[in-house]
Amino acid sequence: MKRQQAETRGRQGEARAAAWLRLKGWAILDARVKTPVGEIDLVARRGNLVAFVEVKWRNRAEDLDTAIDAYRLRRVAAAAEVVAHKYARNGEDLRIDVILLAPRAFPRHITNAWQP
Repeated sequence: MKRQQAETRGRQGEARAAAWLRLKGWAILDARVKTPVGEIDLVARRGNLVAFVEVKWRNRAEDLDTAIDAYRLRRVAAAAEVVAHKYARNGEDLRIDVILLAPRAFPRHITNAWQP
C-alpha cells in the first residue's frame, strides 16, 4: 500500500509542477516519458528552450534539500538524451531542471540542474 500512496503523491506532485510551469509561461509537451535508461517526469518548452524536468515531492519542506542527487540527475540526463530528438527543433537549447515541492511551500525550480 505504501508504494501505491507514493505513486499517487508523485503523480499529484507532477500535476502541480506542470500547472506551476504553465503559469510561468511553459508549454507542457509530455509527462512520464519512459525510456530504457530512465523516466522523465515532464518535458516542457518555453521559447527556444526545452527542459526535461525531474519533479520531487516530499511531505516536509526540510526534506527537499536531499530529494535530488547526482544519480537521479544522471538517469534523467540519460533518458533525455534518448528522446531529445523527439522534442527539440533545430537550434533549441536543452537542459535538465528540477522542481521540488512540499505542502505549504513555494515550488523550488532549479534550472539547469545537470551540468556534466
